[in-house]
Amino acid sequence: MKEKIIKNIKELLPYIIILIVILLIRTFIATPIKVNGSSMYETLNGTEFMILNKLGHIDRYDIVVLDTDTKDGELIKRVYGLPGEKVAIENGNIYINDKKIEDKYAYGNTSNYEAITLKDDEYFVLGDNRVVSKDSRIIGPIKESQIKGTTNFIIYPFNRFGTVKK
Repeated sequence: MKEKIIKNIKELLPYIIILIVILLIRTFIATPIKVNGSSMYETLNGTEFMILNKLGHIDRYDIVVLDTDTKDGELIKRVYGLPGEKVAIENGNIYINDKKIEDKYAYGNTSNYEAITLKDDEYFVLGDNRVVSKDSRIIGPIKESQIKGTTNFIIYPFNRFGTVKK
């Protein structure tokens, strides 16, 4: 009887190890996410499934997933302002440290935003579809702890499979 139990455990062990590895990867490294809404249109149309990368550095123009602790749940936005930078929006132009930056992702007009200096753990994020996006212009700077990770790889729909064009 004891030998049978040991044999069964040995047979199940590879599956248990695979399950543990999958759970660790999903928890600490990468997980699939669903894009909802139109705030990232035209880059994303709001129906994609993507891979969320929980590791790595956050750079300007990265697409990030945010946990806002509001009824909106997770939001997907693009990073414009990095920690310690001064951010302002005037006449549809984005200024970082008083220098106008290229804004090739904007769809619609970008409303003005008073100049602020981000703290060491804050980011300024915008949705690409500026008309409908609930982003830092409305909810303020995002704390680093609210960023769940970056995403730039579409896994569904299959006709869009691959890296999001930057």
